[in-house]
Amino acid sequence: MSDNHIYKQIELVGSSTTSSDDAVAQAIARASETLRNLDWFEVTEVRGHIRDGKIAHWQVGLKIGMRLEDED
Repeated sequence: MSDNHIYKQIELVGSSTTSSDDAVAQAIARASETLRNLDWFEVTEVRGHIRDGKIAHWQVGLKIGMRLEDED
């Protein structure tokens, strides 16, 4: 097995009515249900939806890196 790793990167947007941190956690949790070898994430943007002068939803853009499996 090599100490070198190759990654595939995807972009997601997580959403939450609670917080930006929860939006990130929701996106990662959902991605981990169908993807393997999730290894890192990077928040690329934070935005939200306003309703009646209050934050209704946090929306967080993020990149997730998946480590490609070694070929045997």
